[in-house]
Amino acid sequence: MFSIKFTFASAYDTIFAMSEYLQQTSRLLLEWYQAFGIEHVFYSQKSIQKPAKKQQELDNCDVNFTTLEDLKDAVFKLDCNLKKTAKNVVFSDGVPEAEIMIIGEAPGQEEDEQGKPFVGQSGKLLDNMLLSVGILRSEVYISNILFWRPPGNRTPSPEEVTMCLPYVKEHIRLVKPKILLLLGGVAVKALLDTTESITRLRGCQSFYDGIKTIATFHPSYLLRSPAQKAIAFKDFIALKRMLS
Repeated sequence: MFSIKFTFASAYDTIFAMSEYLQQTSRLLLEWYQAFGIEHVFYSQKSIQKPAKKQQELDNCDVNFTTLEDLKDAVFKLDCNLKKTAKNVVFSDGVPEAEIMIIGEAPGQEEDEQGKPFVGQSGKLLDNMLLSVGILRSEVYISNILFWRPPGNRTPSPEEVTMCLPYVKEHIRLVKPKILLLLGGVAVKALLDTTESITRLRGCQSFYDGIKTIATFHPSYLLRSPAQKAIAFKDFIALKRMLS
């Protein structure tokens, strides 16, 4: 009789070799895409299967409203842990008939105190960047992924985003904007269902539910990284052109 000894070490070597081969193949494919001018590659949505339990939870969160007032009333009544630490619900600001709808990440301290999105330093910078391309704040409609300020202005958790997202999507459906401007990685990843970073996606025109969409850096990031303002300015120029 013959016996075959297949040790953990040999199994590891085999898997490692396969992994190296796959990584090399992936690099070659990316180089091929780039040679043809393709900068971003997304996986087909059909190839991404959410866990059954998580998908069921998302399906159970489907909401539908007739008016913005009904939606706002439902948001105010939501049972959310963030309400325990926040002072106000921050729903929106601006005119719902606007062609541009801006969606950020979450309210900050000043937004929480006033109950309006983008009224602090980030809001002033956003106003100035809009004005630099001839767009007034009064001509846009503004909201966030989260309706409450996370404690300490921390990044929203995946659970918090999942809870608010159905209401955000309904918000967009009711407003029916011509263009969506997404500010920051949280808004981009939530609405475009991607894991790509904001650095890679900013400035690229895409579509959300048939709506022209463009993403750029969040104003709070630009306040911390002023050298990136020039890059973000190009995105606002592209936003202006999309209105034409």
